[in-house]
Amino acid sequence: MKILVINCGSSSLKYQLIDMADESVLATGLVERVTFKDGIITMKRFDGKKYQAEHQDYPNHIVALQAAVKTLTDPEYGVIKSVSEINAIGHRVVHGGEIFTESVLINKDVEKAIKDCFELAPLHNPPNMMGIEAAEELIPGLPNVAVFDTTFHTTIPKYAYIYALPYSMYEKYGVRKYGFHGTSHLYVSRRAAAMLGKPESEVKVITCHMGNGSSITAVKGGKSVETTMGFTPLEGVAMGTRCGSIDPAVVPFMMEKEGLSTREVDTLMNKKSGVLGISGVSNDFRELDEAASKGNERAELALEVFAYKVKKVIGEYSAVLDYPDAIVFTAGIGENSASIRNRILSGLENFGIKIDQEKNNIRGQEIDIATPDSKIRVLVIPTNEELTIARDTKEICETDAKLRASLNV
Repeated sequence: MKILVINCGSSSLKYQLIDMADESVLATGLVERVTFKDGIITMKRFDGKKYQAEHQDYPNHIVALQAAVKTLTDPEYGVIKSVSEINAIGHRVVHGGEIFTESVLINKDVEKAIKDCFELAPLHNPPNMMGIEAAEELIPGLPNVAVFDTTFHTTIPKYAYIYALPYSMYEKYGVRKYGFHGTSHLYVSRRAAAMLGKPESEVKVITCHMGNGSSITAVKGGKSVETTMGFTPLEGVAMGTRCGSIDPAVVPFMMEKEGLSTREVDTLMNKKSGVLGISGVSNDFRELDEAASKGNERAELALEVFAYKVKKVIGEYSAVLDYPDAIVFTAGIGENSASIRNRILSGLENFGIKIDQEKNNIRGQEIDIATPDSKIRVLVIPTNEELTIARDTKEICETDAKLRASLNV
């Protein structure tokens, strides 16, 4: 079974074709600047060969997906002969609200429910839905599966996800913690159990997904029991451009002082804050490291704030889990930045954490960077959200096929 995994943003379309016979990635690609002028499409094959085309217009996601399929089937650089070799399509959908507690085969009712969640994730669910509609129009007849960022966190207990607001806000509008990056936290927590040589049911880990958007999750027995992101991906630790958790009273204060509308203050907190807002330099941690090394005090402060926020959560979640077996670092920063990992873990020696600095300098590969006598293992695990989506898609399609066969449908 070959599964096409699609992840649509407002102006991008990421795609990956996976052969589920051995879970090998046949190709991975990205269409950028969708709906803008001078778009770019890039694709990397399983053998390392790359394709890139610039200065093309992709006015919508249907055209973008059409271009992606063309690269996959191109006689010269493609990896399949025709779309008939694709058996199913898996879609990343950010928000499933309380409606979806697992991945689902997409039908009209599911599409309506996804649209009903637009107001919960206005920046993410609409483009995710565009990808679904593009796939249905361009490659009709294939099963499409929605895999939600929020479903892994549906196991968080009610006392942990309820906000201390009037309960009617939850009953009427679903105001509560939902959590995000679920496919990433699920994947790395499973890999952590395998690396520790224990069943998932016996493992307690703190997974740190750290990229431009960052979230930390406490996983006990293979289930999420607490996470930093909340009603939206804005809550939690400081991030690339997001402020993370702040005193809620700051919001009306800024609105009054700066004369900001609700949309403007939302943009300020989501797009102009975080380490970018503190440093005034960049939301790219590599650029912040460089600036800090040259004496830029605000860049240094931004790095200190980020590391402190993550460290504080690790302490909190250690209490939630009653002492974790391991701390896991993943995503762009977590997998590649030895200096950020050092900043976070420095001062946690009393927890019994000891780091092998030589191992810590290894980038982007699966490794235990703790010393043999460390009481808590420290794992670096490259995330693979696309494989998680593909696995769910395969399982759901096979289950649906068996059900149809049993009913003679």
